[in-house]
Amino acid sequence: MKMIVAMVQPFRLGKVTSALEEIAGFPGMTVTDVRGFGREKSSRKEGSPHRVIEDFVEFIPKARIEIVALDDMVGAIVSTIARVARTGNNGDGKIFVWSIETAIRIQTGESGDEAV
Repeated sequence: MKMIVAMVQPFRLGKVTSALEEIAGFPGMTVTDVRGFGREKSSRKEGSPHRVIEDFVEFIPKARIEIVALDDMVGAIVSTIARVARTGNNGDGKIFVWSIETAIRIQTGESGDEAV
């Protein structure tokens, strides 16, 4: 099992969701509205060349998508998110994938792959 976490532009979320739902056996996802910044947006106001008057960072809204999927689905999910979320502009987001040790479905008590 893998956890896929993607930060995408909020206005791309609907298209990403629709595309993911077309993947056979797609397990579902959780979405959270988040704010942050990366290379695309951090600002500094300078008073003189040697003295900083004010430092500030403007946080950019993103949609955080979390998906736990079986290993054989990860490639399709990641490639779909990357393709559909891409606008070609700064701030399109990032995708992270890491291993999940276990999962438990609370309703039934199933664990491991069956819980996904």
